[in-house]
Amino acid sequence: MGRLPNRSICRTINRTINSILGAAMTHISANDLKTKGIAAIEFALSTAPEAVVSVRGKDRFVVMDMAHYHYLRECELDAALAETRADLTAGRTVQESPEAHLARLDTL
Repeated sequence: MGRLPNRSICRTINRTINSILGAAMTHISANDLKTKGIAAIEFALSTAPEAVVSVRGKDRFVVMDMAHYHYLRECELDAALAETRADLTAGRTVQESPEAHLARLDTL
């Protein structure tokens, strides 16, 4: 129950990011990718930070510039760090030896 606010914050952030990116995302068909190659990706990324690759009309993959990927990964790690700090502050931690930890895991 203590994690609920953090999950709510993450969901709100994700919805906001998805709505911003969803409006700006371009689509590349698998056929375009097959015929045009990397040029199709470069063109799509020239107008948006991410592009969706669709296969047989269904969205299957997302491609993005490495800098954008690293930015999103950093955001993900910042969210994990914030959740960990909240757990530490709320006392939802256990300090124990590696042996005690493995023994506790065996009982779960």
